[in-house]
Amino acid sequence: MKSSQESFADSLWWNESEEPPCGFAPHTGQSDVDVAIVGGGITGVSAALHLAEAGLRVALFEARHIGFGASGRNGGQVIPGLKYDPEDLVAKYGPDRGGRLAEMAGGAADLTFDLIARHGIRCNPVRGGWIQAAHSPHALEAVTTRARQWQARGVPVEILSRDEVAARTGTARQFGGWRDPRAGAIQPLDYTRGLARAAARAGAMLYEQSLVRELVRTASGWSLRAGQGRCTAKRVILGTNAYTDRLKPGLAQSVLPVQSMQLATDPLPADLAARIMPGGLMMSETRKLAFYMRQTPRGGFMIGGRGAVGDGEDGRLMAALERGMLKLFPDLAGVPVRYRWSGHVCLSLDGLPHFHEPEPGLICLLAYNGRGVALASAFGRMLAEEIAGRGEAVYPRTRLTRIGWHALRRPVMGLGVRWYWLKDGLGFASK
Repeated sequence: MKSSQESFADSLWWNESEEPPCGFAPHTGQSDVDVAIVGGGITGVSAALHLAEAGLRVALFEARHIGFGASGRNGGQVIPGLKYDPEDLVAKYGPDRGGRLAEMAGGAADLTFDLIARHGIRCNPVRGGWIQAAHSPHALEAVTTRARQWQARGVPVEILSRDEVAARTGTARQFGGWRDPRAGAIQPLDYTRGLARAAARAGAMLYEQSLVRELVRTASGWSLRAGQGRCTAKRVILGTNAYTDRLKPGLAQSVLPVQSMQLATDPLPADLAARIMPGGLMMSETRKLAFYMRQTPRGGFMIGGRGAVGDGEDGRLMAALERGMLKLFPDLAGVPVRYRWSGHVCLSLDGLPHFHEPEPGLICLLAYNGRGVALASAFGRMLAEEIAGRGEAVYPRTRLTRIGWHALRRPVMGLGVRWYWLKDGLGFASK
C-alpha cells in the first residue's frame, strides 16, 4: 500500500508545475532572529513574507520542501469565509469582533489574488467563482440561508436553481446551490513556492530539509535545534497543520489529520471542456463527505474527496472516487485519469481554525477545515501584523485542548465516516 507521503510525486501539481522547487539550503550554524517559523506551507510563508516586509528578522524551517503538506496537495480552491456563516460569527463573538471576523475571512480570497498579482506568482490564477451545490432539498435551504447572509453584507452572490447549476457545471445531480463570485482557483504548489520566493526577496531566511527537533523556552525567548544548527528567536510560529509532531506536546492531539485524495484526467475534448465545469468555475457539495471539483489549468477534470484514515492510500477509496466522478459526470467515461494522489488536511472538532498561544511568544495556528488556501494566506498576514505591533489579531486566541479519544481516532473516525455516509444519504447539509 502506497503512503500518502509517497504519492506526492504522483500529483498533478508536482508534475505540471511552472514554479520550480525553491531549492533553499538546509539550515546550519547559528541564527538569531525576531521570529522563527516552523512549517513551509501557506501559513508559514505568508507570515514570513509579511513579517519581512515589516522589517523583522525571520527564519523559516521546513522539514522537507516548501509546499510538501496540504499547501502543495490541495484542490487549489480559493474560497473566502469560514465554515461558520456571518450571523454565526456574530452570535459567537459579538457584533464587533464577529463582524470583523466575517469581513477578514470574506476578504481572504481577495488578499490571495492580490498577493499573486503583486508578486508575479505563476500559479494559473482564475476567478470563475465557487458553487456550493445542495445534494438534497434540505441542504438547499441551508445554502440559500448562507447566500442571503452574504448578500446582506453586500456580496453579489447568486442563488441558483437546480437547472442553473446543471447548466453551469454539467451535472444534473444537484438540487440547486449558490455561487460566490469572490472565489477562484490556482495551482497551489506553485502559489506556495511563489510566496516563499517573495518572502526570500523581502529578506526572510528560508531553509528546506531542516527538521526542527527541539524547542526550548529561554529567558529571552526560544531556542530551536533546526537542521544542522541552532536558532534563537523572540517568538516562534508553529504552522505545521496536519503534519504536526511532538514539538509542542498536546498540539497534535488537539486536531484531527484527515486524508484527502484527488485525481485528475487528461485534457478534455473541446466539447466536454465547454460543458463540464467551464470558465474556471469550482464546485463542492454540501455532503459531509463531499466531493469538490474543477478543471485543471491544462483543461483536464479534477475531483477530490475523503481518503483513508491513516497514512496508507487505499486503492479501493481511490476507485470509489473515480466512480463518484462518473456518477456526477457520465460523459467523462473513457477520459483517461492521469494523476492520483493524496495527503492530509487538518480538521478541528468545532469546525474553526485554532489559534493558540500556550506559552508567551509561542503561537500555534492550524486547522483550516478544508479552506486553507485563502484562510492561511490571511491568517499568516494577521499574525505578522500583530507581531509587528500593528494591532491585535482579530481572530481570538483559543485554548489548547487535547481530544480525549485521539489515541482511538482511526476506529472512531472510521465509524464517523460510515455515520456521515448515512447522514448524507438522508439529505442533511454540512457547512
